[in-house]
Amino acid sequence: MAGLTHFDARGAAQMVDVSAKEETARTAIAEGAVRMAPETLAHVTEGTAQKGDVLAVARLAGIMGAKRTSDLVPLCHPLPVSKVALELWADPDLPGVRIEAEVRTTGRTGVEMEALTAVSVAALTVYDMLKAVEKGMVITGTRLVMKDGGKSGRFEAAP
Repeated sequence: MAGLTHFDARGAAQMVDVSAKEETARTAIAEGAVRMAPETLAHVTEGTAQKGDVLAVARLAGIMGAKRTSDLVPLCHPLPVSKVALELWADPDLPGVRIEAEVRTTGRTGVEMEALTAVSVAALTVYDMLKAVEKGMVITGTRLVMKDGGKSGRFEAAP
């Protein structure tokens, strides 16, 4: 299991020991989308979804999800995030809702999982708020776009 830090020499799962790492500024950006029928998207843009403002609620859910990542992903370290920002917008060309999350901290480990969780929880919330109208929506394209900080430095995904 060489190179996989979440496994010990015997192959057992372990939480990585980051105590010897230096604290550095860490940033991660993730993205994703929820594809839906144009008629469903109209409920988002016209503010007619029965459960309320889809984008506002999903934004709050994404922020809350980022802050609770270590409760959801077993080997994630609990981190004091210093920034969680989500942008959600209707994209008629998709058609659907696009989501981008940025998470920052100063610490010994990165915030990639927090950014990915923020996008995932926001996407699930969009689905939940619109499922009465359309059950066939597709959550898609969730990925890390950029991470910066720490020993491995900067990563940027191909467009």
